Amino acid sequence: MTVQAYVADHSAPVLRTHAWRTPQNSTAYLLPHLQPTSTILDIGCGPGSITTGLAALVPSGHVTGIEPTSPPLEAARALAVSEGITNITFQEGDIHALPFADESFDIVHAHQVVQHITDPIAGLREMRRVCKTGGLVAIKESAYLHCYPEAEEMAQWQEIYYKVAGERGTSPHPGARIHVWAREAGFAPQDVQCSTGSWCFRTREEREAWGGNFAERSVGSPLSKLAVEKGYATEEFFERVRDAWLAWVDNEDAWFGILHGEILCTKRD
Repeated sequence: MTVQAYVADHSAPVLRTHAWRTPQNSTAYLLPHLQPTSTILDIGCGPGSITTGLAALVPSGHVTGIEPTSPPLEAARALAVSEGITNITFQEGDIHALPFADESFDIVHAHQVVQHITDPIAGLREMRRVCKTGGLVAIKESAYLHCYPEAEEMAQWQEIYYKVAGERGTSPHPGARIHVWAREAGFAPQDVQCSTGSWCFRTREEREAWGGNFAERSVGSPLSKLAVEKGYATEEFFERVRDAWLAWVDNEDAWFGILHGEILCTKRD
């Protein structure tokens, strides 16, 4: 049985981090392939910022956003209403057993989702199944990140995250090998187009949006609780991680970059 092994939660700072994402800053590799009539499945839609943005770009089409649990969906539905977007639906759904018929969507999209599941190949097979022949499966995952200046606490926090995620059977930052998973899920190598994208958080506003949310997520998060329970760190350590993030936000020279791997997979049969 494949399972979702998400080590975060759907608390306010997590949803704020996810709500920063839009089609423009997170799916540029996909945008040239949208048509006004495209039907799109957005897996792991979170608070719906990408989902709602995609719906605005396909006014004669339809976008369906799914999450394995209901908490983020209330915010997603509220965002769509506030934006006046009506060609959109949100529902619960599991990437391992998508509740849709074969050949249902022109585009099946997942942004930083397969890193959180224990069998990404099974997830990609399901994405391929519900994609129409001639359609696209689009996946974006982080591959590498770097922070300047990097406090010792930040480096230790990342090591703890890798350890906890690995024990739960997931693959942090797998963007460099998602094309391999696509081939193993049934796509021919020539039908998988690879690219890279990046985020850079540099201005005061960007540092507050990124570092401020991670400071708030440092103490009392599912990751910190698991780490303390397993003896990997103490609650005092995570308080120091929070303080390191806040100091990073206040540093005018601070910079945070993330490199993403992207794939567009064409379904031929």
